[in-house]
Amino acid sequence: MSHDSPPFWRRKRLSDMTPAEWESLCDGCAKCCLEKVEDEEGDVYYTDVACHLLDAGTCQCTDYLNRQTRVPGCVWLKPEDLDEFDWLPSTCAYRRIAEGRDLPSWHPLVTGDSSSTVRSGHSVAGRAVIAASADRESIDWEAHVVDWPLEESD
Repeated sequence: MSHDSPPFWRRKRLSDMTPAEWESLCDGCAKCCLEKVEDEEGDVYYTDVACHLLDAGTCQCTDYLNRQTRVPGCVWLKPEDLDEFDWLPSTCAYRRIAEGRDLPSWHPLVTGDSSSTVRSGHSVAGRAVIAASADRESIDWEAHVVDWPLEESD
């Protein structure tokens, strides 16, 4: 590949990416790690309560390889599920690429800096609360519904 050719996310469909390319698309915002609630009509709302495996400062999963085993319902984004990506925030690279949009200017693949998402303010860092697994039964989920995960970006 020459230095003048477009980056892989502009040349490839999500379904054609290698596992490493696919994983690198994650911007590390951790918005998908926020708990969501669904109403009777099927509308999904984000809360500010994050998965107990999330490190709220770095926005990294503390047990990424075992997350599906340890957290029932943990979402594993896969290329074959592209039609179901509409619940992801509009800032999510997977959704953006699926919709034919480019990565935002603050994405680590664009900046070359793995912490650019957190520094740009497009992550859950400083905004999410972590509730222990045992405490989840007593949470008033409606009181934790927030709009900020759905904020638009460039």
